[in-house]
This record gives sequence, C-alpha cells and structure tokens, in this order.
Amino acid sequence: MTIPQTVHYKAYRPPPLGAGDRGDVTLLFGGLTWKHEQLMQVALESLGYRCAPLPNIGKADLDCGKALIDAGACCPTAFTAGNLARHLRERVASEGREQVLRRYAFVTAGSCGPCRFGQYHESYAMALAGIGLEPLRMFLLDQYHLESQGQDGSAIDVNLPFTLAAVWALMIGDLLTDLEYMTRPYETLPGATATVLRQSVERMARALCEAPPQRGRWRTVAWYLASRHHTRALAEVRALWSGIEVDRLRVRPKVKITGEFWLQTHEGEGNHDIKRWLEREGAEVVPPPVTVWLDYVLAWFERSLDERRHKVDRYAMRKTLVVALRRWLRREYDRLRHALGDLPRELPRQEELAQLAAPFFHPGLEGGEGYMLIGKALHALRHRSAHMVCELSPYGCLPNTMSVGAMAQVLGRHPELLYAPIEIKGDAEVHALSRCQMVLAEARIRAQEEFDQALHASAMNMAQLRAVEAAHPALMRADYRIAPRGRAGTG
Repeated sequence: MTIPQTVHYKAYRPPPLGAGDRGDVTLLFGGLTWKHEQLMQVALESLGYRCAPLPNIGKADLDCGKALIDAGACCPTAFTAGNLARHLRERVASEGREQVLRRYAFVTAGSCGPCRFGQYHESYAMALAGIGLEPLRMFLLDQYHLESQGQDGSAIDVNLPFTLAAVWALMIGDLLTDLEYMTRPYETLPGATATVLRQSVERMARALCEAPPQRGRWRTVAWYLASRHHTRALAEVRALWSGIEVDRLRVRPKVKITGEFWLQTHEGEGNHDIKRWLEREGAEVVPPPVTVWLDYVLAWFERSLDERRHKVDRYAMRKTLVVALRRWLRREYDRLRHALGDLPRELPRQEELAQLAAPFFHPGLEGGEGYMLIGKALHALRHRSAHMVCELSPYGCLPNTMSVGAMAQVLGRHPELLYAPIEIKGDAEVHALSRCQMVLAEARIRAQEEFDQALHASAMNMAQLRAVEAAHPALMRADYRIAPRGRAGTG
C-alpha cells in the first residue's frame, strides 16, 4: 500500500527584490480613488521608485476573481484579485510572461483581527497561481506597522521619507475629493468641476514631484512641519476652484458614506458607483477621508499601549510619541485645509467617535472599521452634518455584520437617524440601490423642510435671495465658504 505524501500548507513568501531592482521593477498598487493613486504614484516616484496604479475596477474583474479565488471570499477580495489578474494577463499578452515576472511586483496592504483583510494576500497568491504567474513578487504592508525599515538591500524600504510622502499624497487626495463632492452637485456649468479637479490633481502632482530630496530622519520631519511648499500649491488650487460658478440654493439631501474601507473609498462599479448614482438622484455626497483611517490606527496604538502599560518597555516614551504623531497628523491636515480656505471638512475626533459608539460597541473590538461605523453615524446626527448615512458593507463581512447588528439598538434609541445599510455582493445592483432610494426619499423630504424653515426664518423669498446673489457674486463661487449653522443642507 502506498501512502500518499502529505503536502502541508505554506504561507506566501515573496521572492527577494533587491535594491538594485528599484529602478527596473514597477510596483503595482490599487484600492484608492484615481486622485489618491495618481498623487501617490508621483510622490513615490520622486523617491526613486517606479510605480503604476492598477486600472479602475469593473464588473469583469468580479467574474475573473470569482473564477480564480476561494468562493467564500468577500466582495472586495474578488474584485481586487480579479483586477490584478486581468491586468497581468494583458501585460503577459503584450510583453510576455518572463518579462512580466521580471518587470513587475505587487504591493498591497494587510491587517489582522476578525476580518478576511488579513488573508487578502493569500487570495492574490491564489489568483496569480491560477493565471500561471505564481512567482510574481508580492509584498504585504501591515497597517499596524506604519514605519518598518526594510531589510538591507531591499528594494522597498518603508522608512520615514517613504511614509511621509505617502501620507501627504493621501491627505491632499482627501482634500481634493472633498472639494469635488461638495461642488459638483451645485455647478451651473456641467463638467466644470471635473475639469478643475484634473487641473488641481496635476498641480499637486507637480508639487509632490518638486519637493526637495530630504536627508536624514529629523531634517525630513522638520521640512514637512515647517515648509510652505504644499500650502502654496494648494493656494493656487483654491484660485482654480474660484472660477467655478455654483448655485447653492438648490435643495440637496446630504448623504454621508461610511462602511468597509475599500467599498466606501472606491469610485466605480465595485460599489455600484453609488456616489455618482446618489448625485444623479439629486444628493450631495459626503465622502470618507482616508486620513481618518490613519488617525484611527494611531488611536488604536495609543489605546493598546494604555491597556498594556505595565508590560510595555519605555511606555512613557512610546505613549508620548504616539500622542505627538496624532496631534501632528491633525495639525498638518488642518494646515492644508486652511490653504484651501477651510473648505474641506475637519476630521472627526476619534475620542468623540469612540465615546458615541461606546454604549453600543466596545472601542477595544478590532477588525474592519471598529467603532467608527456607529461613531460616524451618531457624529453626523449630533452635528447635523448629513441628512442620512449610507453604510456599504461587503457580503458576509464579519466586522461589519457586528456593527450593523449593533445599529439596531442605535436606531431604537435614535429613530430620527436615517440609516441605509447596503450589502454589496458585486451583483444585485437593483436591489441594493432600491434600498438606498427608499431612505433617500425621506432624506429629500427632510432637506426640503429644513430649507423651507431657513427661508422662513430669513424673512426673504427666493427672488430676494437671487438679488442678493447678483449683488454679491462671491456667493456663487465654489471657493466661498458656507459656515455651518446647525443645519445639514448646504442651501
């Protein structure tokens, strides 16, 4: 009798990528908006890397991903794995297999806790094996290790200049995205926002590219803290937005997007293109900044240190460093916001989000968005920053299932909260959007009632308001800041 040999599972380990390969190997990455990815590409290329974002995700990527990876994988994994596989197949067809293996590597993020995000890279490895590119080099960046020195001779060194360049690209991408979504629903000339947005991304890409090379850890930090290089460029961007004429007397229900990181960030068919769909339905979308996630990770570090303070070496020094990093991140985000006339929204404070969510969701629970899903919804309700909340969750996502379940009690205590949980499977688009549309109908009513009350309180009619606009043209410019006055609607 022949006993079959047991083949034990082995986790994916990338082949080595030496420092000498940095100028020859293109690092593929994705998962963000085109604005964030273009700025990230320029920022990293200024450090000597060759980078290229993957194409924007479409429904064909879902079919490709389902055919290559585990059938139980969540929606973002199927989309992103399929996207990578389809792109590499096209490269193989045009360049050949050996050239693709030599010229490209894939960089992705990972995590831990009760989320399949920690196994994304295994799904990617399965997809690569399925298309005959198993030896392709792939590298996992752990979100809980924001700066980890690469091994000697490594082509990817996530050091301080690398981290700071990436963070600045993300923050600028967030600010431009916020400007985009708060302007487009009110533009009087269709397409004006898209034109200025592309000009703004190009201007900030030049600013990131023109940043002087830094030498040494502390000199790099000092330059980012003290330099006006980026704020001067953003001031030029603000001048571009001042050329867009808007009509803010249009009544638009404001919809805050929350949910799983990839689904809430993505702009395209991976989440039914729900942000643009909401705009076509007459809404103003409040997009989620990526920087909030960085603040959340730092807050997790701080809480983790406090919980293990008697077991952590040099606790006081580590705690001081993390607190300083959080304050610095928020300070720099606000400094960039100020260069844009404080038009983009402030970052919510993690302490407030955790406090709001605490009666329903323990702040110490990890995985997914943690307490932020509930905290953001209640934050929007408390500060009247949105008429409704649309939460995007992947099908079968454990952390989001926990949050959505806890939201039942939240809604019991706050029935005035308009909340639309949308489970994204990649298909069933009509069902998902129809659920959102039902809640959006109520948000429209609230937005109109709020506008009518404000109009009545002003003791003016629409004709008089139009006359005020005509007398003060600045009110019709996209760079005019509307201060919040306890009402959600821009109008």
